[in-house]
Amino acid sequence: MQRKLLTLLTLLFSMALIAAACGEDRPEEGALGVVEVEEGDAIQIRSLEAITGDVAFFGLPIERSTVLAIEDYGQIHGFDVDLGTTLDDLCSNDGGQAAAQTIVADEDVLGVIGTSCSGAAVAAAPLITEAGMVLISGGNTSPALTSDLAGTAGANYNVGYYRTAHNDLFQGAAMAKFVFGELGLTTAAAIHDGDPYTQGLAQAFADAFEAEGGTVTGFTAVNKDDTDMVPVLTEIAAGSPEALFFPIFQPAGDFIADQAPGVSGLENTVLLAADGLLNTNYLALPQTAGMYFSGPDTRFGDNVNQSTDKTANDFLATYEERWGEKPAAPFWAHGYDATTLLLDAITAASFLDGDTLVVDRQGIRDHLNSVTGYSGLIGTINCDEFGDCGAARITVVQNIGGEDNVEASMENVMFSFAP
Repeated sequence: MQRKLLTLLTLLFSMALIAAACGEDRPEEGALGVVEVEEGDAIQIRSLEAITGDVAFFGLPIERSTVLAIEDYGQIHGFDVDLGTTLDDLCSNDGGQAAAQTIVADEDVLGVIGTSCSGAAVAAAPLITEAGMVLISGGNTSPALTSDLAGTAGANYNVGYYRTAHNDLFQGAAMAKFVFGELGLTTAAAIHDGDPYTQGLAQAFADAFEAEGGTVTGFTAVNKDDTDMVPVLTEIAAGSPEALFFPIFQPAGDFIADQAPGVSGLENTVLLAADGLLNTNYLALPQTAGMYFSGPDTRFGDNVNQSTDKTANDFLATYEERWGEKPAAPFWAHGYDATTLLLDAITAASFLDGDTLVVDRQGIRDHLNSVTGYSGLIGTINCDEFGDCGAARITVVQNIGGEDNVEASMENVMFSFAP
């Protein structure tokens, strides 16, 4: 009996050795398949941001943060990471769709950092995620892309989509609390331009303002290419709002700020905007002096990204040295953290098979789904079941006015919100 048992154990051990030699001890392949990176080749990821036109100020800092994050992170299992050619989301649905089609044509791409604009993500996310890739945004904030924060998926949610930027339900609540509680204003109106970001944030503000006890006197839209805002502003003025919130983009935001004070009934109305207009170019315009802006709290200081050991101050010093300026918009740290999260996920989901790196696509998502307590430049990152990973800290700043005061205005915090 002992001899038979010994023979059986020897046979089982031999079978295990054979299985290992044949590669059968590999991690089980996920449902999305694997990508094999041959020796001498690079791991492929992509950047999809708004890098031209009126909103280039918004996407360029995020794109540059991705470049720096890849450099700081280094190789993965001895393999370089290739960002390829940065694609432009044009801050539009059509731009996001066209760029996504280019990306998914390359089956070696594992993940994408982007988009800058929520409208571009609405079109890009389904294509990218259905191709088995992940999309991680440092700039999207529309609630429709993730959830209502109460367990219900947004209308444009896709499995495989993540973001380090905040959910605008937080930003809307922050601005509402500031207007009602800090400024003491009880009536307000809102204008959007039909974009998922602008409409979602305007609605979040309106809902939160009413929940605070305020009255919304008007809620309407302009077209992105409108220059004459007087008809819409006249409609808004009929409600005599004490505050007007217009979380839109340039150039439409320029015209509203310029024309609103000249419309009867809006002479003393407090003008409010959000992170879509919170940039150095807009703050330098004379008509925006005194305006209030909501956006992510960028007082990151010595926050450390655990994957690279770089602080926010390290990043800013390198950024200014490389590009000769500070980031023009506030989502630079979010882009950096989004990139390191993707690189960590690729590291966790890959293994060497001889000289070939094998990366499991489902494993990338599994890793991102499990992220909790991650230390990033933006603070502690926890990913929920709908891909919301970002810190929800929001500030409201006031524009001091004048081209020489732009940087000071970006840091002129009047109100802080951290749910």
